[in-house]
Amino acid sequence: MAKITFIHADGETRTVADAPPGTNLLALAQAQGMPLEGTCEGQMACSTCHVIVAAEDFARLPPASEMEDDMLDLAACVTRHSRLACQIEIDEAVDALTVRIPPDSRDMRAA
Repeated sequence: MAKITFIHADGETRTVADAPPGTNLLALAQAQGMPLEGTCEGQMACSTCHVIVAAEDFARLPPASEMEDDMLDLAACVTRHSRLACQIEIDEAVDALTVRIPPDSRDMRAA
């Protein structure tokens, strides 16, 4: 199990202390009610699950693929610590990970 902290654009913080290994960050965020749409359902065909990983945690993640980098080019508010949540698999390497939901995120599921 891993501990993941989500920080919503409005400052709300939610920590999941028992994130199951093998789950991707998008599925976990959605289960916690965080506003990550994931329009393409994790197929890396959109950027609606864009998150910003805490600088101190970023190096612990495997590098983004070229395809993920291309999708991030389409996202707003991208930083050098941006990733697609659907591409981050939860395992022991990401224990104590902190991610921020960008301020421009919209979840059309809630509309």
